[in-house]
Amino acid sequence: METGWKNKKRIRKGLPEIEPMYTAEEAARSLEIFESVQYDQIIEITPQIHVRFNDAGHMLGSSIIELWVNEDGKEEKTVFTGDLGNNDIPLLDSPTMIEDADYLVMESTYGSRLHLRNDEKAEIFLNVVSETLDNGGTVVIPSFAVGRTQEILYEINKLRDEKDDEEFRRKYKTLMKADVYVDSPLAISATEVFRENTNLFEPEVQEEITRGDNPLEFPGLHFTRTADESKALNEDERPSIIISASGMCEVGRIKHHLKHNIWNPKSTILFVGYQAPGTLGYQIVNGAKTVKIFGEEFAVNARVEYIEGYSGHADQEGLMNFIYSFIKKPKNIFLVHGEPESQEVLRDKIEEETQIPVIIPDFGETYDIAENIEMTHKIERKVTKTMKTEILERLEKLKSEMKDMDEYVRRDVDDDNLKDEDIFRINEKIKDLEKQILNVIEG
Repeated sequence: METGWKNKKRIRKGLPEIEPMYTAEEAARSLEIFESVQYDQIIEITPQIHVRFNDAGHMLGSSIIELWVNEDGKEEKTVFTGDLGNNDIPLLDSPTMIEDADYLVMESTYGSRLHLRNDEKAEIFLNVVSETLDNGGTVVIPSFAVGRTQEILYEINKLRDEKDDEEFRRKYKTLMKADVYVDSPLAISATEVFRENTNLFEPEVQEEITRGDNPLEFPGLHFTRTADESKALNEDERPSIIISASGMCEVGRIKHHLKHNIWNPKSTILFVGYQAPGTLGYQIVNGAKTVKIFGEEFAVNARVEYIEGYSGHADQEGLMNFIYSFIKKPKNIFLVHGEPESQEVLRDKIEEETQIPVIIPDFGETYDIAENIEMTHKIERKVTKTMKTEILERLEKLKSEMKDMDEYVRRDVDDDNLKDEDIFRINEKIKDLEKQILNVIEG
C-alpha cells in the first residue's frame, strides 16, 4: 500500500514506478517457514544449542528466551528478555521469572520511571472520557494495534465493577451510552486473535469468560474495517470514542482522526502508550501548540491527556524484580532498548543494589563474553549526508507534501457541507503558509 501511494506521486512527476519490497502473497507464503512452539518447551536447534520460550507478559505470544550454548565442552546460558510486560496488564499473565543465567540481555524502556497503578488509571480514564463526552466532544485514542487496544476494551468493560457511588454510576452510564469504534484493521484482527487464545489470559479473566462475560465484548462496540467506514466516523458529530492505530500517530487512520479533532477544544486526544522522540505523538504529548498533519498545520486546541499506566513495558520496579528473581544471578547484564537516561539510571540502580556489572552496548559493538568481558569490534556509524544534501531532500519532500495538501484542501473546499468557520480556518492557515514561504525567499 505504501508503494502504491509512492507510485501515484512518481507517476505525477513522470518517474518510473517502483516495485514493492514484497507482496501480500509473498508475506502470506513466508508463514510456511515459521514453526509455532509452546511456552516452556526446551527446543533443540543443534546438539550444542537449545532454547526455551517463556511468557514475557508484554503482548500475546511475547517471549523471554533462554539460550543454552555448549562450546568446547563448556555450557553457558544467556537470557534475552525482549520486551518485558507490565505486571498489572489485566488480560495477560505476568512475566515468567527465570531462576538462573550466566548473562542477561534486558530491555530498559522505563528504567528510570514508575507506572501508575491499575486502580488509578481506570479512574483517570473514566473521568477524562466522561468529561469529554459530557462536553459534546470526541475522545481519540491513538493505540498500538496489538495489546493496548484490547486492554482498553477490557478496562471499559470492567469499570462497572470498580465503585458503587452515584457520581461514578453517572460517569459509567455516560461511557456506556457512547459508541466505541475500533478503527484499525490490524487491531480488529489482533482482537480476534486474543479471542481465540484466551488460554493465555490470566486465570481470573479465564474464569470470567467461562461465566459468559467476554472482556472484549460490550454494547456500543463497533469495528470499522473499510476506509469508507473510517471516513464516516469524522462526518458523525455525535460524541464518541475512537481507538485507532498507530499508537505514535506516525501512520495509519489515526492521522485523519487527529486532523478532524485536534483543533476542536471539545475533543480529547488520550494517549495510553509510550511516545518516542521525533514522532507526532511525542510532539502532541509534550505541549506542541501547532502540529503538521498531511502537510497542513493545525492548532492543538483539543485537551491532551497521557495515562502512562497503560504501557505494556515493565517499569523500573518490574525490571528490578525480574533481576531479583534469579536464584543464580547473572555474571553480567547488558541493557538494550531504552533511551540513554533510562539506561544510565537503571544501570546505576542495578550495580548499587545487586553488585552485578552492567554494560550499555553502543551501536555496532561486539563483546567477547569470556572470563573478562571485553569489546572486540565496533562498527562506526557513517554519516554521509551533508547539510546541503539534507536541505535539498527537505525541499523535495516539501514539494511532495504541497501536492498532498493541494489534494486535501481542494477536496475539503469542494465539500458543500463545509461550515463557514472551517473555510475561514483553512484560508488563515494558507495565508500563514504563504508568509513562511515568503520569509524563506526574502531571507
